[in-house]
Amino acid sequence: MERRDIEIFLALAEELHFGRTAERLGVSGARVSQTIKQLERRFGVALFQRSSRYVALTSVGSTLRDDVQAGYQRIQEGIAKAVAAGRGFAGVLRVGFSSPLVGEAVMAAAAVFRTHHPECEVRIREVHLSDAFGALRAGELDLQITEFPVDEPDLATGPELLRDERMLAVSAKHPFARKAHVTVEDLARDTVLVPADAPAYLLDALVPPQTPTGRPVQRTHALTSRQELLTLVSAGAGMAIVGSQATRHHSRPDIAYIPVADLPPLAYGPVWPVAGRTARVREFTDLLRAAPGRGPQRRSPRSAAPDR
Repeated sequence: MERRDIEIFLALAEELHFGRTAERLGVSGARVSQTIKQLERRFGVALFQRSSRYVALTSVGSTLRDDVQAGYQRIQEGIAKAVAAGRGFAGVLRVGFSSPLVGEAVMAAAAVFRTHHPECEVRIREVHLSDAFGALRAGELDLQITEFPVDEPDLATGPELLRDERMLAVSAKHPFARKAHVTVEDLARDTVLVPADAPAYLLDALVPPQTPTGRPVQRTHALTSRQELLTLVSAGAGMAIVGSQATRHHSRPDIAYIPVADLPPLAYGPVWPVAGRTARVREFTDLLRAAPGRGPQRRSPRSAAPDR
């Protein structure tokens, strides 16, 4: 039996109506009738009982349906797997994230991606602050959602996906802890902690090297992890620019988060190796773009300095 013959036979065995079978398969009623007659002539036995009022399977037709259906389903599954592999979905997609806000978006996209492509395993991991692109370059990640800008010749970037209002994290004992907000000018009044090995262009975007009036901002390359950041800030070793997400994910009584009035939100987007834009990477990025709530994040009510 040819594949189309099988499809017509199985569809008619389910619909038991020549017109509905033809409509379902997008063929003419005559094609359905002709195919069934040809099969019956080939087998030498009737597969269907039919009149102007009803269509029913014969006992032979019922047996043939049961035998053919299982094998046809396996063939269809095999074809689907082959097509998926050809499109780049079979296998593993490894996605990195650089902050809790991004991690939430990645987890939500991964859940949808898995329903669309159960043959593809999605592995998610956090990217270390001290080595922003090492995992991508080592082939340990296929895609990374991270802070923008990214200006690396061997890495490609997609559109901005998320934004988060900037806050200044300080010790609860710091003079700024009682302020309703701070400005870039205030950054010159204390040490600002920044990731240890971040590229200069990213550091300048995260923490300006000087204030609008030209005062230098003292930046100390000390951070290798978020826990280290929180520990140093709480101990009064310096301040740090963070996203407002910190008020939700890293709320602590020994740290205050103050809005920075004149800095734009932090931006996050996808990054992948220049030669690595596979179908998996493309679709995962599309899912992130379509996620509800994409865009500027609202400031948490706990963003303001605590009352004391």
